[in-house]
Amino acid sequence: MKKVSFLLILFSVLLSNSSLLLAQTEPEDIKLNTDKFQDYFYEALKQKGIENYDKAILELEKCLKMEPENATIHFELGKNYLALKDYKNAYGSFEHATKIDPTNKWFWIGMYDVDYATKDFNRGIITIQKLITFDPKFKEDLTSLYMSTSQFDKALELINELNETSGKSDRRESYKIQILSQGKYQNTEIANLIEQISRYPKEESNYISLIYLYSKNNETDKMLETARKLETEIPTSEWTQVSLFKSYLENKDGEKAVKSMNIALASSKIDSKIKHRILNEFLIFTNTNPQFADALEKAVGYFDNDPEVNVAKEIGKFYHNKKQWDKAIGYYDKAILKGAETDIETNLLLLQAYTETKKFELLNKKAMDMVELFPTQPQFYYYSGLGYNQLKQFKKAKDILEMGLDYLVDDKTLETNFNIQLGEAYNGLGDFKKKEFYFSKANQLLKQ
Repeated sequence: MKKVSFLLILFSVLLSNSSLLLAQTEPEDIKLNTDKFQDYFYEALKQKGIENYDKAILELEKCLKMEPENATIHFELGKNYLALKDYKNAYGSFEHATKIDPTNKWFWIGMYDVDYATKDFNRGIITIQKLITFDPKFKEDLTSLYMSTSQFDKALELINELNETSGKSDRRESYKIQILSQGKYQNTEIANLIEQISRYPKEESNYISLIYLYSKNNETDKMLETARKLETEIPTSEWTQVSLFKSYLENKDGEKAVKSMNIALASSKIDSKIKHRILNEFLIFTNTNPQFADALEKAVGYFDNDPEVNVAKEIGKFYHNKKQWDKAIGYYDKAILKGAETDIETNLLLLQAYTETKKFELLNKKAMDMVELFPTQPQFYYYSGLGYNQLKQFKKAKDILEMGLDYLVDDKTLETNFNIQLGEAYNGLGDFKKKEFYFSKANQLLKQ
């Protein structure tokens, strides 16, 4: 019943469009022509409904012969051509409809459907700009079209406009990330964010986005300056802890600095570069304030799942360079537990620290484990031989050192050390001739 009512209304509209023609026609002819038009149109709708698009087109063409400038018939033709993927005729039919009645948005949507189906995004931009005059919501489609045609400057401008007028959306934010991955657009976005902060100082997301961009550009001072502004405007923001932490450190208030640091490191909102900087500053602070060593160890735990940096290893290297060997060993052990068990550098640093602290049993055990893992790395043979010598197991020292020499290539310092340890091993075995041979060879290498 609803469909019949709709068609009756449609026919009344169609009839009104033909008033001039009807005024010059006899009543009998009017009824006859109207009946035929309705019959053709009904049949077209019926054929389209059962997907006989070719037959529907034939019936609509009969309608056109009677009313060639009927926009509705051209629109229906367009829909049937589109169903047949006859895009040229579909577009032409929709376009003809818009020329007859440019105020009907559905005629323009028909044109856009063809543009989308044929991926003619440049022509689609022209069509969608017309549709925006009917409904501003079509700006969302325009954003996608700008992205598809690599008009990123226009896309970014429109995204910022829509973010301000309609709120942010996941799709637009994804587009923005894609655009800003190209450095040349970052300055435009930075200027936009600074303006947004000025206009809307209580909107936290703008500060966070600006800090993120400064982070990508390694502009740390600007990052901290933005964090301080955020602290002033939104004291409850997790990001304010970044500037508070720095302030507490400057005032040597370690207790408060630890509280701010822990909040910042636990936050999912704060950028990892900022977190690494916080930890590094606290590490330096702890070096002169060792009473906070436990807090530092807890802070390292926040980075256990960091895919880019093994933080425990880096802290170990910090203490290594300061020759604080026991602290270095503690952090190297943590690093190995957290995924660096097969990292050659970490294990060599640990072996060096064991050597400096005269932990020769640990040195030898670790070195032999690494020989099994990396049988072509001569450094591990060297440390194993050194350990055996210190444990007075000279035969084992000699054997492992001679094996390691086979893998030694173009490293005079390591070759010198091998010869010294071999000299020590033969000295322990009482073979003084070979002892002198290896010590002499070591001296020759030192002179080169």
